[in-house]
Amino acid sequence: MDPELGVLPRGDLLIDGDRIAAVGADLPAGDALVIDVTGAVLAPGFVDTHRHAWEAQLRRIMPDVNDLGEYVTSTLAGLAPAYQPQDMYVGTRLAALTAIDSGITTMLDFSHNSRTAAHSDAAVRALADTGIRGVHASMRPHFGDWDGQWPADLTRLHDTHIAGNPLLTLRLAALATDEVAGPDLAYGEHLARTARDLGIGVSIDAVFGPASSQAILGWARQGLLGPDVCLIHCTGLTPQAWQAMADTGAGVALAPTSDAQIGLESAIPAIDEALAAGIRPGLSIDVEVALASDMFTQMRALHAIQRMRAAHAAYGTGEQPARIGVADVLDFATLQGARSIGLGDVTGSLTPGKQADVLVVHAEDLNNMPLNDPIGTLVLGSDARNIDAVFIAGRVRKWAGTVLDVDPAALREDVRASRDRVLHAAGHRS
Repeated sequence: MDPELGVLPRGDLLIDGDRIAAVGADLPAGDALVIDVTGAVLAPGFVDTHRHAWEAQLRRIMPDVNDLGEYVTSTLAGLAPAYQPQDMYVGTRLAALTAIDSGITTMLDFSHNSRTAAHSDAAVRALADTGIRGVHASMRPHFGDWDGQWPADLTRLHDTHIAGNPLLTLRLAALATDEVAGPDLAYGEHLARTARDLGIGVSIDAVFGPASSQAILGWARQGLLGPDVCLIHCTGLTPQAWQAMADTGAGVALAPTSDAQIGLESAIPAIDEALAAGIRPGLSIDVEVALASDMFTQMRALHAIQRMRAAHAAYGTGEQPARIGVADVLDFATLQGARSIGLGDVTGSLTPGKQADVLVVHAEDLNNMPLNDPIGTLVLGSDARNIDAVFIAGRVRKWAGTVLDVDPAALREDVRASRDRVLHAAGHRS
């Protein structure tokens, strides 16, 4: 995904410590350990720009959620207040391990259940313990009791957890407007100043519709938008809002299955609107209570939806549909995702000097053979079972198809116990 290097039909990649030292054909091996991956595709790790990781033990608990209100009522108002710090740890760890298994090497955890400092500590510790490149985007809960420590606690989080761990990044998380949970969570001057005083980026969720469009124009006038701000979803926005985002260099994180399945505003992932404004977005998973956990699903959903819309718009006109291709969606899932959350110089492409976040994907497995087009194979053919190895900062986190340093039986016990405790505390009978 480095445009200077292109796609190499045959090549070598040299890792030195935590970085990619060289990419090319027939590199001299010297005294390096040589791993023969003939018959595989090397690719940069996927970047998940927005996932509410603490919810993972509630996976698919409401697979046919009808709308945003139903999700908010059941999960954020109904179940989230029952979470203890240990539940935050279990859910976030499960989400991160699953991300690694499916080739996501960078995950932004939009952690919007930080009821106490201990809840936040548990979420960050879970990221660190898995070895993922983790971005902790901290936000207080929407509903229920909490300690009132946010956003002041961001300084402590940075000094305690982030400063000494090169794999971890801190961001401030907020909502676009006060419609869901009141004015304290709506992005504005106070939260922008907090983030800039700390030198961290901002991720803004629930960006959709006329109210968000007006908010975006206000942020632009106030100087609160820029490359350090990433806007999530972005469905149903006005052309004026998109222009303001483009003019300020703001990042965009789409959630293709969330937008379509839950029905957020227009329910259409805003890929055409983003591209028309000159913005190349990242991709994200969002909520596992109702959605798939992997980036392959996001790429395929966006690829199919956009091409369907393009063909439908051109049908009967004699015009050629303005379709995206598999190279586009792989770009969104890797390099553009990294750029949208401020890590474009760190990861997202196999570029010498960047961190060695690398996937080894079997291209001659039953579901992929024979290898004809490597990008098509990654986007349309592959899934987690084809990912033989995952390197994060040069360290092997998955090998021979198995995520390392995990006891599946113990993890399963922890996950079930946490799920059952949360459901019982929230008053669910089963």
